[in-house]
Amino acid sequence: MGFKRLLASMGAGGATVETELTESNVVPGGVVQGEVRIQGGSVSQQIEGLTVGLQARVEVETTDQELKQTINFGQQQLGGAFEVQPGAVHVVPFGLEIPWETPVTAIDGQQLRGMDIGLTTELGIARALDSGDLDPVNVHPLPAQQAILDAFIHLGFRFKSADMERGHIRGTRQQLPFYQEIEFFAPPQYRGLNQVELSFIADDREMDVILEMDKKPGIFSEGSDSFRSFAVGLNDFHATDWPGFLNEWLAKEGGRRNWF
Repeated sequence: MGFKRLLASMGAGGATVETELTESNVVPGGVVQGEVRIQGGSVSQQIEGLTVGLQARVEVETTDQELKQTINFGQQQLGGAFEVQPGAVHVVPFGLEIPWETPVTAIDGQQLRGMDIGLTTELGIARALDSGDLDPVNVHPLPAQQAILDAFIHLGFRFKSADMERGHIRGTRQQLPFYQEIEFFAPPQYRGLNQVELSFIADDREMDVILEMDKKPGIFSEGSDSFRSFAVGLNDFHATDWPGFLNEWLAKEGGRRNWF
C-alpha cells in the first residue's frame, strides 16, 4: 500500500505527515502494522503528541430520525513530544491492536457496504490537533465467527445488509459504545420468518452471539421478534454442528410461537 497524504501543510513552511499501512487486512484481536512519516518544513516545529487509532461511522437513533456519528476507539499514543527540524524526516513505526469487538467489514473477500472503519492519525502541534484522512482497514471474521456465518449460508439465508449502531446489548461482554448487526433474509422453509439479525461481541477467549428473529407481519397480526444470546469459545467452536444448532433453535422458537 503506497503512502497516503494525511495532513496538509500546517501553516507556511509547516511539516507534513503521511501514513503507510504494511497490511490493511486484519481480524479482531489482530495487529495493524505501519509507520507514520513526518517531513519537516522550512521552520522547526514542536510536536506535542502523535496518536493512531480506529474510527467508525455509526448510526444513532433519535425519536424522529437516524443520524451518523463518528466514534474514535482503540487509540494508541506513539511516543512523547519531540521537535521536527527543517527538512528532517521522522519515521515512527507502530503496531495498532484491533479490539476484539471491532465489527467485521469484509466477508469472503467481499466488502460490506456501510462498514466505514479505518485508521486515523492525529498530530498535536503548537497546542492544536490535526486529524488526517481515514485509511481503510479490512476486518475479516474470526474463524468462530466465520463458522456461524457459513452456517446461515448453508441453511439458505441470504445476506441483506450490515450496520453499526450506537448503544449497548444488555447481558453481553460489550465494552465499545457501539455494535454491529448483520442481517439475513430467511429462506422459504422458514415461511413465517422475515429475517434474522446477527451480532458478535468477542473478547480474547470467547464471544457472545446474539440472534434476533423478525417475524413476517400477517393479515391479522403485526410482526414480532424473538431474541437469543449464547457464548461460543474462540478455540472450541469446531465441536458444534452450527447448521444443525441454528436450525434446531429456529424450528423450536418458530414452532413455539406458531410462526412456522
